[in-house]
Amino acid sequence: MPLDPVKPGWIACIVTSLDMRDRTKPRPSVPGTALRLERWTAPSVDRYRALFRRVGEPWLWFSRLALSDSELEAVIHDPAVEIYAVVDRAGIEIGMLELDFRTPPHCELSYFGLIPELAGKGHGNWLMDQALMRAWRKDVQRVWVHTCTLDHPAALGFYQKHGFHPYARAIETFEDPRLSGLLPCDAAPQIPLIER
Repeated sequence: MPLDPVKPGWIACIVTSLDMRDRTKPRPSVPGTALRLERWTAPSVDRYRALFRRVGEPWLWFSRLALSDSELEAVIHDPAVEIYAVVDRAGIEIGMLELDFRTPPHCELSYFGLIPELAGKGHGNWLMDQALMRAWRKDVQRVWVHTCTLDHPAALGFYQKHGFHPYARAIETFEDPRLSGLLPCDAAPQIPLIER
């Protein structure tokens, strides 16, 4: 099998797209969860980016950091994009959910995540239940999401467990956001940083 080299300073990952075309039956919420969702309507770009970093930095999320303020505002202030912060009992924002309804009759689960310290405690199940409740509206015929090999190792199985079915795979390459300064050099230590 041939190996295709990735140029120094770049990263490659495999992206899997998944979708769901049937409404899921509501599941009982995880008992005892102390989290709640707070809807953000037209958040400031600084507030949005701070939460995006908090949740996504361990997985090299950077796409929204690369947008100019006006480009990011155009997305996060669009009335067809819903942004929610996951908030704990102390009012600390520890996760995010973003639903994109801009391409009817589809809903994209654009961003979905919790801080790494919450992994494996059942909070992701709660958040997915909340996401699907909000995504499946009467006019929605499909909910879709994509994940990649840079995400949490359990992400692909998690989405499948919740009823999503893989339908496409692609290879994505991009300049390492740690080298461009979008993320700190110590972000995502599980992904080797290969200098140019």
